[in-house]
Amino acid sequence: MNVETGKLDHGKARHPAESTQDIIARDRNAAPAWARDDSYVYLGSEDVSKDRYTDADFAQGEFDRLWPRTWQMACREDHIPEVGDYYVYDIGHYSFIVVRSAEDEIKAHYNACLHRGTKLKPSGTEGYSPMIKCPFHGWSWNLDGSLNEIPENWDFTHLDDRKMCLPQARVERLGGFVWVNMDPAAPPLAEYLGEKALSHLKAWKLEDRYIYLHVQKSYPANWKLTMEAFMEAYHVGDTHPQVAPANGDVNSQYDVYDDHVDRFISTLGVVSPKLRDKYSEADIIENFTLGDSSALGGTKPELKEGERARQVMADMFRSMFEAATDSDLSHVSDTELLDTYSYTFFPNLFLFPGISLPMIYRFRPDARDHRRTIYEVMFMRPKPKSGHYETAEVQILEDRQSFAEAEGMDPGFGKILDQDTDNLFAQQEGLEASAKQGISLANYQEIRIRHFEATVDKYMAMEPFRASMKDLQP
Repeated sequence: MNVETGKLDHGKARHPAESTQDIIARDRNAAPAWARDDSYVYLGSEDVSKDRYTDADFAQGEFDRLWPRTWQMACREDHIPEVGDYYVYDIGHYSFIVVRSAEDEIKAHYNACLHRGTKLKPSGTEGYSPMIKCPFHGWSWNLDGSLNEIPENWDFTHLDDRKMCLPQARVERLGGFVWVNMDPAAPPLAEYLGEKALSHLKAWKLEDRYIYLHVQKSYPANWKLTMEAFMEAYHVGDTHPQVAPANGDVNSQYDVYDDHVDRFISTLGVVSPKLRDKYSEADIIENFTLGDSSALGGTKPELKEGERARQVMADMFRSMFEAATDSDLSHVSDTELLDTYSYTFFPNLFLFPGISLPMIYRFRPDARDHRRTIYEVMFMRPKPKSGHYETAEVQILEDRQSFAEAEGMDPGFGKILDQDTDNLFAQQEGLEASAKQGISLANYQEIRIRHFEATVDKYMAMEPFRASMKDLQP
């Protein structure tokens, strides 16, 4: 319900314009249940301490407590389609060889030789290998992690009574993703995500999508600060003024689901409530920006008298995306075609299941500098009916490069990503310089940030993670 006058209890206030659900309810092709859900929870109004973004000891505490205990998306199953295919996933100083060890089996081996610790596969690589072999002295393991050979084994008879298979992280598969967790005692992935968020993820059928563009860039800002730049639409008016004539922003919807998942919904094909009297329905058509506008071939629809821009855009997108991607979207609602659905899966993954903005964001801390983040953007498309597609290889940009320079990136959307990340330089430096010891958050529009940091605190209150080789070896 929208609030127009009066002071309410904390967390109750909403922008007085039409709500996200009001907009969605008028669509011709009705929204699914997961899109109509509303799950906000007030989590307090206290400042969040700034040391979590600026303190090297805090970052070390995250490596000791948080990262080893959480489920993380390591890669897509499409990255390792054949037996022997592998993909190296690094998170800080931790490193894993994610390998398809059998037709329907995937393992995540700790990426270190049991002889003298040499990294078995270089970081940031993927490929094919019939076995896992150390480049230093030639020790080797089978794809399932069992020991294959120790050269000159006569000199290592003292190891005969030891278990010499590679230690492993836990692996689960969901939505076409391969998820890993270092903690043998961690809850299963379904329990970790929670029943409601799990039902949403399954409904999207992301296993039927593929990555057609993958871009990576590093930034001199803490990983949490970088993630939080994408958790709200409150910044759109000042950071992305070019999209405000065709996007809802301050009337976006925010939801939290258990500890590890939250969401916002931001509508496309409507004017920002702050600009409602300045732009017409025709202006909305003229100003929309898409993450995958290549599917439209530069075409913009004509608006007839009395028509709503949002509905015209939905109708056009449906037919043009179907033709461009060789897929059937007749079952997809208007809101799935148009709107930004952004889910955070703790600790470092964003999933955008919509069709016009079909993305994955992944954020990883730099193990050598707590003020630096590795940021990845992956764009998805429906797998074509023909069954022919290729998973994109990552393009790594230099610090000075714009996202718009990435081959295949929509220039307009590349500019939006640049605007978001440009703020991070000033924010990290500002926090370092600030006399204030915390950051102040909006109760509703920035609830995802508070929810995220509350979960960080729950992990930071735990003892440092310790697992013995016995616990990690199958």
